[in-house]
Amino acid sequence: MSSLVELIKNAGIVGAGGAGFPTHVKLDAKAEYVIVNGAECEPLLRVDQQLLALYSREIVSALNEVVLQIEAKKGIIAIKKKHQDAIVKLADAVAGNHNIEIFPLGDFYPAGDEQVTVYEVLKRIVPEGGIPLEVNTVVINAETLLNIYNALSGTPVIEKYVTVTGAVRNPVTLKVPVGSSYDSLIEAAGGVAVKDYAMIDGGPMMGKIAEGNRGNVKKTTKGLIILPKDHPLILSKKKDVEAMLRESRGACCQCTLCTEVCPRNLLSHRIYPHKLMRLTQYNSLADSSRMQEAFLCSECGLCEQACIMGLQPWKLNQVLKSKMAAAGLKNPYHDHPEHAAPFREYKKFPVKRLIQRLGLGKYNVEAPLDRSGKLKVSEVTIALKQHLGAPADAAVAVDDKVTEGQIIGKIPEGKTGGFVHSSISGTVLSVTKDAVVISLCVEV
Repeated sequence: MSSLVELIKNAGIVGAGGAGFPTHVKLDAKAEYVIVNGAECEPLLRVDQQLLALYSREIVSALNEVVLQIEAKKGIIAIKKKHQDAIVKLADAVAGNHNIEIFPLGDFYPAGDEQVTVYEVLKRIVPEGGIPLEVNTVVINAETLLNIYNALSGTPVIEKYVTVTGAVRNPVTLKVPVGSSYDSLIEAAGGVAVKDYAMIDGGPMMGKIAEGNRGNVKKTTKGLIILPKDHPLILSKKKDVEAMLRESRGACCQCTLCTEVCPRNLLSHRIYPHKLMRLTQYNSLADSSRMQEAFLCSECGLCEQACIMGLQPWKLNQVLKSKMAAAGLKNPYHDHPEHAAPFREYKKFPVKRLIQRLGLGKYNVEAPLDRSGKLKVSEVTIALKQHLGAPADAAVAVDDKVTEGQIIGKIPEGKTGGFVHSSISGTVLSVTKDAVVISLCVEV
């Protein structure tokens, strides 16, 4: 393991874009290209576009290190061309650097799906059920690169950038200690502007409802979206899958619109959402080999927005994946298509249209980065699993005094995972298999 990869491992860096794959594992490889995923295609979220503008030189510096590490011939920053402020700053940062270039993306969803991003930039199709490395490419999130830059200066992952938007008084993007309560972020955004509300943890498409409107920031947290409790998007996310399947038996007309917009089908992967929905009409979810197509679903949710009946094929795919996992079945699809689907360019789903379909037009506003510094909090609840792989093992006990940046969770021996660090200096109040709670103190 190289010194850079070891540094990244010790800093607890994982994918900041949402998946949380341990970065030291991803970069312990060789590839031809490194693509920086700065698409941020989820509506309303504003983190990456601002970081790419404000910390362009730091991100480019870290990208140079990554390019050298994996012996790539080029690093490519993929960012939507509508973010001109960031593009101008990045162009200045990469001037004269022949190893780095900028690739402008269109404003469609899901441009930030890494398989879609790879195709847009390189015209290479990641195999079914595969990863970018299979086409000699590594994809890394913009904020992840900023974390690598910080690690090179000795700072582990103890803070996160989060957009707080929707029905709040002052939509804002904040830098906060990992483990901060969602309540503290909402307060920093001026509080909720409606009486009864629900909260989406993440983007409006792939984010999940925060149970009880509670939670704590993880390394993968990207946004909190506050909406009225009866907003159509909230009702859609809360709809029971069994209720949706009952509806589909009478409402699905096999129009194929869900398949027409499916980003994986448009890369010629063998997934046909409308045919999967047909299974529900025959009550044969466990009796068809076709259900194995669900393994290829990215659960981006676009099928629902294309459906004229408001059905949710992606939820069906979640159920099918769960059933197959319980039965010990694995993805049998591994073809490597050479060409994307015909007319793919004309089937991309514009973000403006998506925002209107979601009923989010009034909330599509700026959420400027708060430049006053990291949010001050008195207590943090730091999850021991903030990444793909095994949860970290707690490395502290109740009443221990800890300092900011200290390791409080270690990777289990022989497992894939990530180190966890304290985001504040304080006293350990509790330790469970799930989290460590730390209370702020002035002297340690």
